[in-house]
Amino acid sequence: MNIKDIRQPFIKAFPGDFSENPMQRVTPKVLFSTTYPAGFENPQLIVFNEKLSEEIGLGTYEDTDLDFLVGNNLPANIQSYATAYAGHQFGNWAGQLGDGRAILAGEIINESGQKNEIQWKGSGATPYSRHADGRAVLRSSVREYLMSEAMYHLGVPTTRALSLCFTGEDVIRDMMYDGNPQKEKGAVVIRTAESFLRFGHFELASAQQEYKTLQDLVDFTIKNYFPEVTSLDTDKYKDFFKSVCTRTADMITEWLRVGFVHGVMNTDNMSILGLTIDYGPYSMMDEYNLNFTPNTTDLPGRRYAFGKQGQISQWNLWQLANALHPLIKDEKFLEDTLNNYGTYFWEAHDKMLCKKFGFDQLLEGDEEFFGNWQGLMQELRLDHTLFFNVLEKLKVENNNELIKNISYIHLHDDLLRKFESFITKYNERLSKNTITKEESFKLMQKANPKFILRNYLLYQCIEEINDGKTDLLKKLTHALENPYEEIYTEFSARRPIDYDDISGCSTLSCSS
Repeated sequence: MNIKDIRQPFIKAFPGDFSENPMQRVTPKVLFSTTYPAGFENPQLIVFNEKLSEEIGLGTYEDTDLDFLVGNNLPANIQSYATAYAGHQFGNWAGQLGDGRAILAGEIINESGQKNEIQWKGSGATPYSRHADGRAVLRSSVREYLMSEAMYHLGVPTTRALSLCFTGEDVIRDMMYDGNPQKEKGAVVIRTAESFLRFGHFELASAQQEYKTLQDLVDFTIKNYFPEVTSLDTDKYKDFFKSVCTRTADMITEWLRVGFVHGVMNTDNMSILGLTIDYGPYSMMDEYNLNFTPNTTDLPGRRYAFGKQGQISQWNLWQLANALHPLIKDEKFLEDTLNNYGTYFWEAHDKMLCKKFGFDQLLEGDEEFFGNWQGLMQELRLDHTLFFNVLEKLKVENNNELIKNISYIHLHDDLLRKFESFITKYNERLSKNTITKEESFKLMQKANPKFILRNYLLYQCIEEINDGKTDLLKKLTHALENPYEEIYTEFSARRPIDYDDISGCSTLSCSS
């Protein structure tokens, strides 16, 4: 790999702690601390993303690159570092946080001029580890690697994954926080993104009243990642905030399109670029449920449930607005922008649903139709992805067997009649299209994946990798790279009942 061209523009632009001391501590008035990965004696490559490596400018993998993939023996041109940020966690101000398990190698630019930061996750403690060890276990690393790539191929804005390696170490984790810690295999994943900047970076500078640093950070972000912002002076910061709002709304809309639930939408887990970041206790939704949260830490309040993600993204943007106020200094503008966010988001949401149903435009009455659909989905406990796959095949009659196969309950005759009534109304609405039925189905096929990376499949894959097998890993990788095709029919089915109550399949903790 071509790691000699990795550079560190961030640490040249901002105040930092260059002590290289990984001891956990508060680091006031800086945006980063230099630190190095812990190093691992017996690493082993599990999987390497050749296509991504070529795309971002790192080139092909050679056996001698394994050390770099786990952070061993870094060359002199790489000064690795962890960034400091703050955030609101579950609605409460948490103060200084930072990269507790992530260490940045820096940035590489490909031949097209595209920037990508490269970051180890699980490679050891940093000043921001908050009394933790900075390691990651295999299960969380597999989940991050596969899901970030799955989201990319689904067309959802996301960070990506370059490699996944065993560290050769065991890591102690209490998976369910119930006082039963266990040894688990350690792993390191390298993830990439145009930038890993979060709402929390801006919150930290503002909370510490480092307003010059805040301004420099926004200027740096606009210059490098927001080409659409071309205005000057205060207008520049206003347009920046509006762009962040738009990118965020577009991302959340895509989450809802494919049935993704992030699970822990704290402001420190929100990308300033509108990318899906920090794959922890997430889940693709099996049974449609607006109140579904995969995160055990989010119970019983369900702050980050599937149907609340739009609302929470707006709440998080309010916190960002507060952080940027010292630069924008216009309360009415910020209020109006955030109020308009709701309008923009729901318009985007309804247009997205139109495509999923094959409607060429949003018509009066569609909001009521969508509301009725949501009620039907929840009452009949239908699988979100499989519903739309079946919808392409359904006719008004003779659809009972198809619908029975996508429900998580036994459907008695009254429920089947409700579904048939809905299909009648759907066909009536479809007849109002200005496009042909064939064109309508093409809209549906582009909007509705045939394959999603369900938690039970990830669970099976993690178990196999633990046992030294990679057949399912390869199979899932092939399927997730082609999510709008039915590559493997066995993946086009409901979650098996055997996995309903297994930790890691239906709900997860933040432990990793």
